Amino acid sequence: MIRIDAVWLAVAPMDMRAGPDTALARMVAVFGSAQPHHAYVFANARATRMKVLVHDGLGLWLAARRLHNGKFNWASGPEPGLP
Repeated sequence: MIRIDAVWLAVAPMDMRAGPDTALARMVAVFGSAQPHHAYVFANARATRMKVLVHDGLGLWLAARRLHNGKFNWASGPEPGLP
């Protein structure tokens, strides 16, 4: 089981073609650093796809989810430090 102590939600959309390295760079840009046992959640602009990155203390886990119908209810607003 992967331990998660906190979940961070990015409100600015992310390109879902991003792999683990690009997603990690985005995580550091948005949240400052990758904290162990924290999950970082990103969605695309249409809120039909979501990626969750979890730092388990040793490495990074990446999970992806795509909806074929409907969309995720997602917060909106500017990310600090991003255009």
